[in-house]
Amino acid sequence: MSEIATTAPALEPDVHTVRIESTNHDGSFHGKNVAPKKFAASAESGFAVADLLFGLDLGNAPTMGFAYPSWRGHLADLQFRPDMSTLVQWEPGLQSVIGDYWQADGTPIGICPRNLARKLVDRLATRGFTATIAVEIEATVFQESVHEARAKGYRDLTPLGGSAGTAYNLAKSKDWVDYMSAVVRRLEQIGIEWEAWSDEDAAGQVELNLIPGDPISVCDNWARARQVMREVAFELGHTVTFMAKPTAGYGQASHVNLSLQRDGANVFYAPDGPSDMMRHAVAGLLATMRGAASVMLPQITSFRRLVDLSGPPTTVTWGIANKSTAVRAVVGHPAYSRLEYRVPGADANLYLAVATILAGVIAGIDGELEPADPVSDLAWCVPDLERLPETITKAADALEADLILREQLGDEFVDYWVGTRRWEWMQFHTAGGDSFSELSEWESKRYFEFP
Repeated sequence: MSEIATTAPALEPDVHTVRIESTNHDGSFHGKNVAPKKFAASAESGFAVADLLFGLDLGNAPTMGFAYPSWRGHLADLQFRPDMSTLVQWEPGLQSVIGDYWQADGTPIGICPRNLARKLVDRLATRGFTATIAVEIEATVFQESVHEARAKGYRDLTPLGGSAGTAYNLAKSKDWVDYMSAVVRRLEQIGIEWEAWSDEDAAGQVELNLIPGDPISVCDNWARARQVMREVAFELGHTVTFMAKPTAGYGQASHVNLSLQRDGANVFYAPDGPSDMMRHAVAGLLATMRGAASVMLPQITSFRRLVDLSGPPTTVTWGIANKSTAVRAVVGHPAYSRLEYRVPGADANLYLAVATILAGVIAGIDGELEPADPVSDLAWCVPDLERLPETITKAADALEADLILREQLGDEFVDYWVGTRRWEWMQFHTAGGDSFSELSEWESKRYFEFP
């Protein structure tokens, strides 16, 4: 696995705290606040973090009922190793750094999202490729503060900016514009470049586009951008959620755009349409899509988003410039030819989603797989098309049986992830979830703030 930058640069002279940052498997933003002296003393050796980081569910209960890896089960300390290339000034007096998790003997934790993404990036590099990705962050902002939202059980909240839900609507109230203006200013202050933001389909919903880049940097920026959106919402007396479907209306996604380069050239480009390499990549993505759905749609609510004719893909399909399919191919341009993977919900952990996407791409290229014909019509409501899994357990079963993803992502990750998804299903059915409601109170309380 590629090395991370471990040499600690000098901290700013006015820094009183260094925050170490990561995501757990569910995509929650985690870390510690460390005194500068402690940070300087432990930056190279690492910081001890209890293995409960990867052992608790979103309700703060330990996940059980499946085999733990060797490092789980005894509250052992994992080692957080900061990647010093990510050190930024978060605000006056506070710097922050992102890192990965390792065992004490130097073995990487196989379910650490950033480790897994780097492993697949490295695997791609051994084949002579680099990847460029971009992510579309969708979120819904509500007028109430997070304290008011908690008091209401995250139900019946007021969308910020009014009830209009048509996309690209510029006739929004100033509070909505002020919120997003504050978000992008904060992003610029910590060095995260953005391309665009706009009104999305649902009332109060926004889409934020970060600039394309290498997979790990984009994932790091994604994690921090969502934290910025939360902090700005708190400061302005509002609240924001990344639930896949926070109301009974439209859901929200986290589409991933991907291109591959070799010797500086975009290998997905061909003058007359998809290149051979693009077709192989598409075939690998389709071959792994049902198993990958478990990662792309990680929570109970994730699957409520998959409604025909409402925007998200519901079938294992691809098409050229066809946004009703799960993979949209953009062709005909040397720089912009790419694949848009449209399955992930806004609640997906981007590190894990990218690792899983790259796993499918690598398998397709290695095997020179060929995809089925592209869908040129709407890919919804077609009985002959294979559908994505409709539930968290069906997706987990598909991942468990997917030999390609098991080989690429590793047994440790697949087995542990599948166990946690079945645990989530059991918690839903034993702790108050309602399969027959459009959105149960249990889901709102569990997923609104996390991930």
